[in-house]
Amino acid sequence: MFSLRVAEVIKVDSLSQQCEELLVKLGKDTARAINYVALTGTASPGERVVLNTTAVELGLGSGGYHFVYLNLAKIERSISGDGHLMKLRYTPSQIRTLSVEEEASPHHLKLKEAVSLEGLVVIAAELHSMLAPAVVTLKQEKPSARVVYLMTDGGALPACFSNTIRNLRQSGLLEAVITSGHSFGGDLEAVNVYSGLLAARHVLKADVAVACMGPGVAGTSTAFGFSGIEMGENINRIHALEGSAVALPRLSFSDARARHRGLSHHTLTALNRVALAAADLPLPVLPPEQDSILKDQLQSAGLCVRHRVVWLDNLSLRHLADSGIDFSTMGRTLYQDEAFYLAAVAAARHAAAMLC
Repeated sequence: MFSLRVAEVIKVDSLSQQCEELLVKLGKDTARAINYVALTGTASPGERVVLNTTAVELGLGSGGYHFVYLNLAKIERSISGDGHLMKLRYTPSQIRTLSVEEEASPHHLKLKEAVSLEGLVVIAAELHSMLAPAVVTLKQEKPSARVVYLMTDGGALPACFSNTIRNLRQSGLLEAVITSGHSFGGDLEAVNVYSGLLAARHVLKADVAVACMGPGVAGTSTAFGFSGIEMGENINRIHALEGSAVALPRLSFSDARARHRGLSHHTLTALNRVALAAADLPLPVLPPEQDSILKDQLQSAGLCVRHRVVWLDNLSLRHLADSGIDFSTMGRTLYQDEAFYLAAVAAARHAAAMLC
């Protein structure tokens, strides 16, 4: 079940052509809401909207936003756009998209023939907050590289919700976004991760790709009940398509939760129990105490046997600090969680070194 409240729009700020941030009057208070144009059309001051207020009521990580469920001033709309692939299928919000694979797509024939990534380097990351440091580092190491982001449906589904994507695109660092599964709003839409990766290689001519979910990971404090487990699945997918997988682990010594200290238990599960194929696992050399914890975890989980561990020394966060991009993971900035960002730098630097 979910909560619905009626509010009045006070102000509209356009974040992109696909996404609006609204200031609304909700009862006696004001609140912020996100309006997805593809789902509910544009909004204007004075209009009454129905909001899904569930996430805020539960205190979940939606950034304090409600989400527009229905614009009462624009209830009836006609279908628009091209394509036959439905996303959010069999829900009231199901939308029509043109998938890169379908017959109406100009890329249909390419993907009908594509069966291999032909060695494409793909960084398989666990969290959306890893995307920005990875992409910035890739472009620092290889300025001319075509970097493509493959967004899965493990987190937020609309690509336009991501400030990270918006900032990377505006900075010219990210070539394109492919939204796979039920995620939507990318430059290309794909039915699944496999065909999305093939589109990155054969349609967008990517030199390197980053595959991970959008904002908002789901977790339950159990070994297998978290959406970031897809990192292991994505390593398998990359291997099946003859790509080169680089694992980007969740690493932190700033998280107060013991299960996320050092290598997160999420990463250990994904790499030890889910990934059936070997990946390169670049890791930063850390201060001695942290380094000892990290090596003990690798040994205990058998990751040195299952994957190709690569140690990178003398890494810095300076290029991230100077990039003009905002970085945040679980509310922590660059120097509040150095190990986390150094892991992203290590993965990206290693991936860049693999490029011709």
